[in-house]
Amino acid sequence: MSQTEINMTKSESIGGIPEQGMAGEELLDSLRIERAGDLNWRGGKAFSLVYNSDDPELERVQHEVAAEFLHENALNPFRYKTLLRMESEILTMAKGLFHAGHAALTSGGTESIFLAVLTARERAAARGVTSPTLVCAVTAHPAFAKACHYLGLEMIRTEVSADGRANPEAISAAIDDRTALVVASAPCYPFGVIDPISEIAAHAQNRDVLCHVDACLGGYLLPFWEALGQEVPPWDFRVEGVTSISADIHKYGYAFKGASTVLYRDRDLYQLQIFMYDSWPGGLYASSTAAGTRPGSPIAGAWATMNHLGIEGYMRLARRVLNATNGLKDGINAIDGLRITSNPDMSLFEFGVDQDAPASLSIEAVGDVMDDRGWNLDRQQGGLHVMTSPGHDKIIDAFVSDLQFAVANHGEARGEEHIYGGAVS
Repeated sequence: MSQTEINMTKSESIGGIPEQGMAGEELLDSLRIERAGDLNWRGGKAFSLVYNSDDPELERVQHEVAAEFLHENALNPFRYKTLLRMESEILTMAKGLFHAGHAALTSGGTESIFLAVLTARERAAARGVTSPTLVCAVTAHPAFAKACHYLGLEMIRTEVSADGRANPEAISAAIDDRTALVVASAPCYPFGVIDPISEIAAHAQNRDVLCHVDACLGGYLLPFWEALGQEVPPWDFRVEGVTSISADIHKYGYAFKGASTVLYRDRDLYQLQIFMYDSWPGGLYASSTAAGTRPGSPIAGAWATMNHLGIEGYMRLARRVLNATNGLKDGINAIDGLRITSNPDMSLFEFGVDQDAPASLSIEAVGDVMDDRGWNLDRQQGGLHVMTSPGHDKIIDAFVSDLQFAVANHGEARGEEHIYGGAVS
């Protein structure tokens, strides 16, 4: 066999990896060209996926820190004591913010939710429940359905009240001997409203059932929202009966992906998510979260972000989010034919067509025109979704002007799908 045939055989045996690598600058240039068509989150026309702090100095610090810790692996944090210290300090800050007893740092809200559901399943199993259920409102994040699918729980979904909030009585009626966990949102993603957590947690506590608050969205904004004088109903561990909380630092904590926290009221619950194994030759393997290998950059990035911003920085950014939210709400409410679906408690909401609007006014068609003008509004089953970041205080007038144009000049809806997330095969 010739050397060429040998090389061809080797290349074919390795699958789709290119036989010759690309030069660094050529590769980077090709990516820069391709990225020109991706979502431009810095331009202020995107309303999801990235929480843009609009803070160049913070972004510079994050890039430097990410590069510094790019190759570190926190699988064994005792080998990287700087990361261990950073993680410990992040969790101390999180526990103080939410009045928690114990906490763990995770890769994102889905992992935090998985761990809370796992903990509830294990506690239910200890009291003899073999087919556990999870009770939540229909507005609960899909990560709970995903966790139930993977972890073998049955999800019991309840309808919401007219204001979009979970109905405490409906949740109470769904609790039975199989219930492992009750879920409430602070706030829910579709409407930006906080569920009646005090009532829901009381129902759970009276039945000796765990109560999880999904504050993945709100956790790192609500304390500052309240400090700005906004009305925030009780939602954290100051509420009796709340036993766990999930809160993402990479949302309104402004860290880069992925950094989240799962927090517990007491140590016994926290320990249920810890995995330990020594029945192999390699020594003790222990983990407090689902991941084995844990990249160092998100840990360092979350620590740097929280310390760089401090309370003053978080208050400054929260004030900008509040101004952006109020400006966008006022602008939408002033347009004939449109209405905000709920009375949002935070910085996200849905808007759609008012019931008194002409039948010809289609929110889907309005969304098409906004797409054509470069805006990226997520589409929900009842309307268009807005979630504000600090930089949106700069685009209020442009957004409202284009929305007025879209309402006055839309055609037939193109039939765009309502997609929140996607899968790649």
